[in-house]
Amino acid sequence: MQSNKKYFEDQAFTGKTDRRAKSYYWNDIIKYCEYFIYEESSVLEVGCGTGDLLHKIGGRRRVGIDFSKAMIRQAREKYSDVEFHEMNAELLELDEKFDVVILSNLIGFLGDIERGFYELNKVCHPNTKIIITYYNYLWEPILKLSEWIGLKPKSPPQNWLSQVDINNLLKLAGFDVYRTTRRMLIPVNIPIISWLFNKYIAKIPLLNYFCINTFTFASPIPSADAAEVADKYSVSIVIPARNESGNIEDAIERIPKFGRSVEIIFIEGNSTDDTWAKIQEVATKYADTHNIKIDRQDGKGKGDAVRKGYEMATGDILMILDADLTVRPEDLPKFYNAIASGKGEFINGSRLVYTMEKQAMRFLNILGNKFFSALFTWLLDQPFKDTLCGTKVLFRKDYDKIKVNRSFFGEFDPFGDFDLIFGAHKLNLKIVELPIRYQERKYGETNISRFKHGLILLKMCFFAARKIKFR
Repeated sequence: MQSNKKYFEDQAFTGKTDRRAKSYYWNDIIKYCEYFIYEESSVLEVGCGTGDLLHKIGGRRRVGIDFSKAMIRQAREKYSDVEFHEMNAELLELDEKFDVVILSNLIGFLGDIERGFYELNKVCHPNTKIIITYYNYLWEPILKLSEWIGLKPKSPPQNWLSQVDINNLLKLAGFDVYRTTRRMLIPVNIPIISWLFNKYIAKIPLLNYFCINTFTFASPIPSADAAEVADKYSVSIVIPARNESGNIEDAIERIPKFGRSVEIIFIEGNSTDDTWAKIQEVATKYADTHNIKIDRQDGKGKGDAVRKGYEMATGDILMILDADLTVRPEDLPKFYNAIASGKGEFINGSRLVYTMEKQAMRFLNILGNKFFSALFTWLLDQPFKDTLCGTKVLFRKDYDKIKVNRSFFGEFDPFGDFDLIFGAHKLNLKIVELPIRYQERKYGETNISRFKHGLILLKMCFFAARKIKFR
């Protein structure tokens, strides 16, 4: 530890802390971290060096700590817009909680990584996001060779950890890893070649395994259980309904009581049957026992209906229940328990785990769902089983942020599923899938066109790939 400190002190005194010579490499790390930072975020960087990363990213409050006095002195001289403290990563003394904590290429130099991770609990609230960048351990011989032949300055011996090691140490310290990714095959700027390899070839499965930089996303393991949060939050359930007259009253009768209160919002969408009349009838009939709101959508598509319902919602937690009731209303408390207890911040229903009823989903729909699941797993760097399940749950405060930034991905999702998933990813929410039993439709016919709507969803994925994978 002392040898590491002397190394960085010497680096500061000799003026070798300027990253301009390695700007191509470091700028990619900064760019990727910045993608998940919002202007209202408070950000702490542990092991900030001279503060270059903190200076370039957004955030309403930015704080950096480093154990090198010389590094901190340089950081303060260079960047007056960031707050810096001389402090050991393995003994944090900050009386403040941050939205995002970044450890950029630091853990290789820590004497006790588990202790360093454990200390992060002092600066985390339940929704804090930890972003850890680190060398891919497969690059160790290449980096050693680069130092030996003089292409890379010599550095002190580092801890070389696999992704499994990092995940395990975080778990021991009380953090849950919810996403990992790798970037950059060529860490120096070779005109055209580096751009081609790093922007496109590095994103190809298997080849991606050899990228130099690994990024680990983690959040505190929740301490609350279902019993503790049983009545903590109010809930708004939005039910988009088009030609679903026979399911309206059934939905009301089958939705259980849970949370602090339940608000049910029906949004009727240009039906050709008596769905609107039935909604009005049911709202009047159950007015004394249920909190029901109703309206008719102005545009078309489920996504438009959901957005209108969310604008009317007053609950802390927002839920979607498809009016065809193929997802059982009785399962909604499971979604509540998952998000209220902190096990996830965006709960996505998964219909492809349990055995389905025979006519619940046609064969081509199953194939389509599996295709989009594989595509999303690649796009968002985390496993997805079912992207098109209609039941999705998130906090209203997080939806408000997604809404503000909706233009980033565009507003042409007719169903709203991809709109919410992409938005949750950009917001760096912890996305968790919850298996549910998928049932046959008892009334009416599906409003989904497999091929027409499938092409629209595919177009959305290509557009999102440019914004997420190939930016």
